[in-house]
Amino acid sequence: MQALLTIILPVFIVMGFGYVAVWRGYFSETGVDGLMKFTQRFAIPCLLFNAIAGLDLGQRFDPALLSAFYLGAFSGFGAAFLGARYLFKRDWADCVAFGFCGLFSNSVLLGLPIAERAFGTEGLSYNYAIIAIHAPICYGIGVTFMEIIRNPGGAPFATARKVAKAMFSNALVIGISLGFLVNLSGLSIPGLVQSAVDMMVRAALPAALFGLGGALVRYRPEGDMRAIFWVCGCSLILHPAIAFGLGNWFGLSTDALRAAVITAAMAPGVNAYLFADMYSTARRVAASSVLIGTGLSIFTVWIWLMILP
Repeated sequence: MQALLTIILPVFIVMGFGYVAVWRGYFSETGVDGLMKFTQRFAIPCLLFNAIAGLDLGQRFDPALLSAFYLGAFSGFGAAFLGARYLFKRDWADCVAFGFCGLFSNSVLLGLPIAERAFGTEGLSYNYAIIAIHAPICYGIGVTFMEIIRNPGGAPFATARKVAKAMFSNALVIGISLGFLVNLSGLSIPGLVQSAVDMMVRAALPAALFGLGGALVRYRPEGDMRAIFWVCGCSLILHPAIAFGLGNWFGLSTDALRAAVITAAMAPGVNAYLFADMYSTARRVAASSVLIGTGLSIFTVWIWLMILP
């Protein structure tokens, strides 16, 4: 109970502030859109740039850590994809959107603040190692599957170009890529620039949580409840369970195991809805999965925190 009160609820209370502010008309939806653009296109890319630039790549990019997390993520994609097809009789494009929801956990807006409150900033380097390749892998899989389904027999080069465009027009990927550039090149960031980046970093997570709460007002669950709960189960139960099992089997350190499981236990991120919206498919299920999954994660994350060492 203490973990629920001291670690999880403060994060969701900040989200609740944003939700109530928009719901009651104290903060406009246009304002939320602007805030989300600020966090997702500027503040969080600065956060990821800062983290990757100073990350010990040799120690933190552990193949066992990444395998435990991403094999769980791929399982979530596969289960949601197949469930959409064979349980709910959806077309193939909808299946990919379902799969993306099971694949793309909210590793930044929810995963980082919860992990920081639960385990401190020292262990976050493992979270950043996962996040560093999260968007490229997820968008690479989602866009590739969708383009193959929508354009059967299409030229491989054209498909690869669309995948690359989707990934490298993403501000998060740009921030991560610049962080790797600084890290690998050994460049030093001028003090004035670093101070400005640090200011952006401090604003990133609180503003993002408030904005996420406000954005969830528009994602009202409507119909398709069986499908929505199936997607939430793939994201909140299957993914972290596989990450936990594989992490123990691989002998991950305590900090690495915590990072893999807590990141895996996050609800589908807003990017899951943005992906569905980009292809105009399964938008209602994707949006409702973000909303309901985020609410359910209050309890599922609490359970994982009790299970983890």
